Parts: sequence; structure tokens; C-alpha cells
Amino acid sequence: MITYQLCEDIQASAKLTHENMRVYYEKFAPDWDEAMIRGQIANLENWDILDNDEVVGALRIEFDNQCCVIRDLQVLSVRQNQGLGAQAIEYAGKQAVKNSATTLALRVLKVSPACRLYHRAGFATISEDERFYYMEKHVS
Repeated sequence: MITYQLCEDIQASAKLTHENMRVYYEKFAPDWDEAMIRGQIANLENWDILDNDEVVGALRIEFDNQCCVIRDLQVLSVRQNQGLGAQAIEYAGKQAVKNSATTLALRVLKVSPACRLYHRAGFATISEDERFYYMEKHVS
């Protein structure tokens, strides 16, 4: 059963992100390491994604006015393509509504396979730049 709890080990969570994103960091941000990730996520709402009490991913969100921004969504590579990302997006939507937000927003690297997940989850691309799609979804 998939559950969510506020992160208890930021260092382990940062390591999960670094390992998952290593190929992208090597290409786009070679100076990023776990310490930099810890610094970036320290002030976010960090959720562990658990399967039977085992951490299988991380969801990081922050609130800006009536918007809940998904700053990061990571699922262990061996657990990807099993619906965990879609469930985490649904959970983020519930957190958004609970905190009176009407929009979920995120940015995703154009080369990321997660783009398909976000489109399937109902996100629309509202803008883009050289590397990123900026996406939003209405929640209620």
C-alpha cells in the first residue's frame, strides 16, 4: 500500500534525487551534488513515498498564492512505470486543495520521459524555454 509521510531523512532523500537525476545533472548541471540538492530542498514540503514502510520515492512541493508547485517528483528507478508517479501527483493535488490552492504547477526537462506522465495526468504546457516545459493543471 502506498502512503506518504513528511520526510525524516533529507540526506537520503537528496541522494535518491541525485541518483535518479544523475544523467541529467551530468549533461545540464555538472556541478550539482547531493549537498546542493539538500540546500535546494531544505525549505520545501518534502514527502517520502512509501510502499509498506519502504521509501520508494520523494515528492517535494511548495505553495505560492493559490498555486501548489511540484518542485520535484522522484521514484526509484526499479519502481518506475508502476503508477507511483501518477499516485503522487494525485496526492499533490489533494495537498493543494487542502491548502486552498486551485492550480498544480511544475517544470520538467523536455528530454525527461516524465513529460508523458504529466500529460496523462492532465497537465497542459503553458510555456517552454530551451530546456523546460512549464505545465499547469487546475485542481478542485
